[in-house]
This record gives sequence, structure tokens and C-alpha cells, in this order.
Amino acid sequence: MLTCPDGHPSTATDYCDVCGVALSSGAAATPPAAAPVPCPACGVPISGRFCEVCGHDSALPTPGRAPEPSAGVPDPTAVLPESVAPTVEFGKIEPNIAAGQSVWVATVGADHALYERMLARKGPDAERVEFPGFYPERRIPLQGNDFLIGKRSVSQGVLPDIDLGIAPVDIGVSRSHARIHVDRDVLTVTDLGSTNGTSLNGVDDLIPPGTPVPLRSGDRIHVGGWTTITVTFEPV
Repeated sequence: MLTCPDGHPSTATDYCDVCGVALSSGAAATPPAAAPVPCPACGVPISGRFCEVCGHDSALPTPGRAPEPSAGVPDPTAVLPESVAPTVEFGKIEPNIAAGQSVWVATVGADHALYERMLARKGPDAERVEFPGFYPERRIPLQGNDFLIGKRSVSQGVLPDIDLGIAPVDIGVSRSHARIHVDRDVLTVTDLGSTNGTSLNGVDDLIPPGTPVPLRSGDRIHVGGWTTITVTFEPV
């Protein structure tokens, strides 16, 4: 088991289980900062794995350099004619929902009021959490039933549907922090025993771990030091 630079024990070898800080391989010391390199997707200088502007994961293949498809197998990256290619815009609901239906949408943003409340009550990571200077909102249509809120860890097999491990990272968010469950027009959130807990709608009282709590359209889920997820039920 490794120990992160802030003294947290961690079973993961890439990022601390508790605070999310990066770990060097086989050691507890913080690895030296890498020199900035251009983002393969947008060209903006980056010093970490994720681009703070477009969110591109530098561990993935460079855009536009996908492997050649095998003979007889359709290329999923091929550009379709305008007559059949769907129009998909960032921040828009995916166009595979029938018109006239409604869908739950989770909007992830940085909440300065939550950050100030966390500092006032001196939360577990109050001295280490920093409010980001730039954090574009992300809209995530909840198409399915269960959605994990947390931070990605390949070594632990944690692959959140709402991944809060994209830079800039809220270190107060746990790997597996909470879960949203959708049952038609009924929505609930359950805290999964996270380190800093989960609260709702500007109230500091934490919801009990392991207990599903019903949500209504417009409710706000607070996790970590400054992350708020607003859920809305919207017509397509």
C-alpha cells in the first residue's frame, strides 16, 4: 500500500484513493511536474494527462489517427453523408431519444458557494482544496438506470458514468462517491460511503450513506469541495 504526499494510505498506484493526488510508481513522493506539451486534440499546452480546455485524454489515440479497419468490417469512424449522418453538438442531448419524450440530464459545474461553505465548516480537505479558475459545465443525459459518480481508476476497475477525475480535479471527490438511479421519471441518489459525504440543495447536512434519497427536477447534488450536479427532467 502506498502513501500519498499528504499522508493518505492508498491501494491504487496511479492516484490516491482519498484525495485523488497523482502517485509516482512504487513510491510515495509526488512525481516531478512534466513539462507542458501541446494537447493532441486542440494544441493548448498541457502538463498532465487531461487537457483543461477540451478534456482530451492524452492516453487515448490522437484524434484522426484511428487504426485501419479490417477488410469487410465497417469503419465506425468513417464520415457519413449529410443525408444520414446525425447532428451532434456538445452539451446537447443525444439524438437517439424519440421526440416528445423527456429525459433526466445531469449538469456538472463548479459551485463557489459550496466551496465557501466547505471552508467555513473546515471540511476534511479544506486546507488543500482549491477552487478552479476555469471549469466549463458538462451536460450528461442519463440514458439508462444506474450512474456512478466518482473518479476514474483503471487499476481499481472504477469507470464512473459521471467522471469527476477530468482536470481540474476536485480532490474532495471519492473514487466511488455516489450513485444516481433512474426509474422512468423517478430519480434517487445514494452516497456510497464517500470520505466527504454528499449533500443536497445548499444544506450542509449530509445524506445517510447507503440510503437512496428521492430527487426532483432542479435539485442540486453537492460532492467534494466545490462540485455541484444539477438534475433536470427535460423534454427532447
